[in-house]
Amino acid sequence: MRPHLLGVFPEELQAWVAEQGVSARPEHVRSAMAQLVRDAKPDLSGAKRGMPRRVAELLTGDAVRRDRPEIVERVEDPFDRFVKYLLRSPDGATWEAVRIPLAKPDTFSVCLSSQVGCAMGCTFCATGRLGLTRNLEAWEMVGAFLAIRDEAPGRVTGAVFQGQGEPLHNYDAVLRAARILSHPCGGSISGKAITISTVGLVPQIRRYAAEGHPFRLIVSLTSAVPERRRELLPIAGRFDIDDLLAAVREYAEVSPFGRQTIAWVVLGGVNDGDDEVAALAEKLAGLRMRFNVIPVNDARPDGYAVSDEQMSDLVDRLQVLESPIVRRYSGGKGRHAACGMLANERSG
Repeated sequence: MRPHLLGVFPEELQAWVAEQGVSARPEHVRSAMAQLVRDAKPDLSGAKRGMPRRVAELLTGDAVRRDRPEIVERVEDPFDRFVKYLLRSPDGATWEAVRIPLAKPDTFSVCLSSQVGCAMGCTFCATGRLGLTRNLEAWEMVGAFLAIRDEAPGRVTGAVFQGQGEPLHNYDAVLRAARILSHPCGGSISGKAITISTVGLVPQIRRYAAEGHPFRLIVSLTSAVPERRRELLPIAGRFDIDDLLAAVREYAEVSPFGRQTIAWVVLGGVNDGDDEVAALAEKLAGLRMRFNVIPVNDARPDGYAVSDEQMSDLVDRLQVLESPIVRRYSGGKGRHAACGMLANERSG
């Protein structure tokens, strides 16, 4: 099969070149990938001198792939400058990504999807209503990042796997994509600027901790009350909350980032009550963490809307956690920038 340059590492590509009966030095393959992938050059005119002609022909010809997902639609929210992208693969599958402006001027991050749809079925999530079509391949995720990076009006310095899909449900491809994004010949961004989010798949969290990856892991709890968590998260909620938090503590012990980030999507009138605050205080006691609260972003009339007053009140009550409470902004809501909204709008 033809290798896709956006989904392989230089040593893998070098081995493939050798299988074609061509000898290539490692520095020549790295130089070629830096030109063709990282810098998105059309040819190897600026690659390392001395590259064998046959190597250059192989890596720029039809024997390999370096196509990117097609950008079908862009939707910008004029209020917060979030830009939502609808992308399409050669097989016709569509998914989404978001360009996110950061606090530093002209600096951005990209929110990446990991699946076409999602199997988790979370009741408050627009993607959950799509169902799962298939996993994305590593090259599709990397290609989405590069396509958005190359048209950004500034520098793209980070990536977060928090779009459509559950990243740890597509574990191997997501970790491969993250490693390529942080590779000098790939996305060339810092590992600590890459974040992977999960709704709480316990075996995968334990595997992630054991493997010692240099990327941040965010765990989205949604509810600390077992019965409510099972209702809101039909798949992830099957894992016992105490088992989940034990896995989180295992990861926190080996994480290089100090505080573990816990995310909490606030569903008005559902998971913002005193019972949730009490359960959090009990179950998260002693965990060195940062607690992020973010209002749900859902276009439906019955989408658990939460007011600014409710958010402020919840933040006040969460001070019992004795940890930093960070109130996050749910960007792009006015232009369907929450995960799954644009795809739902298209499919509807």
